[in-house]
Amino acid sequence: MAQACDVRDPHSVDALFKTVRGQFKRLDVLINNAGIAHSNLPVDKLPFPVWKDVIETNLDGMFLITQSALGMMKRGGTIVNNLSIAANRVFAGSAAYNASKHGGLGLTNTLREELRPKGIRVIGLLPGATDTDIWNTLWPEAPRRKMLSAATVAQAVVNAILLPPEATVENLEILPTAGTL
Repeated sequence: MAQACDVRDPHSVDALFKTVRGQFKRLDVLINNAGIAHSNLPVDKLPFPVWKDVIETNLDGMFLITQSALGMMKRGGTIVNNLSIAANRVFAGSAAYNASKHGGLGLTNTLREELRPKGIRVIGLLPGATDTDIWNTLWPEAPRRKMLSAATVAQAVVNAILLPPEATVENLEILPTAGTL
């Protein structure tokens, strides 16, 4: 099943989950992966509409999708929030992105404690530089050959999801072996 959804829009999220509920009885895995960045700008030059767009997509979207998904998740389910290493580090010129990812980590940690008694695992995914299209906005000249591949990150996520019920990964931090770009 594929359906477009604007994660920032509660009506669009409601429409998505109406379709999902019509096709499936439960949801075993939710991966919050929608995210955007902004051009490298200091806070005094960052336009408020850009700030707002990043926060709404990266943080509000994660909240709206998760809230809608929870009614379909049962014991043994897993939520993975793709946060970026920016969730616990800061990068000058990326204020909105950093703030959205720090907020996402706070939401992830809260969800984990709320859902632990229900047997739903919550994993914060904090990958370092990964070769994806987001670099076209963040740093177009970035040395992509030094970055992680999306397939490497995906394999680590699958491995974390497939852990036996008595184990979990709370925060999965994956970094390129090349170190700092």
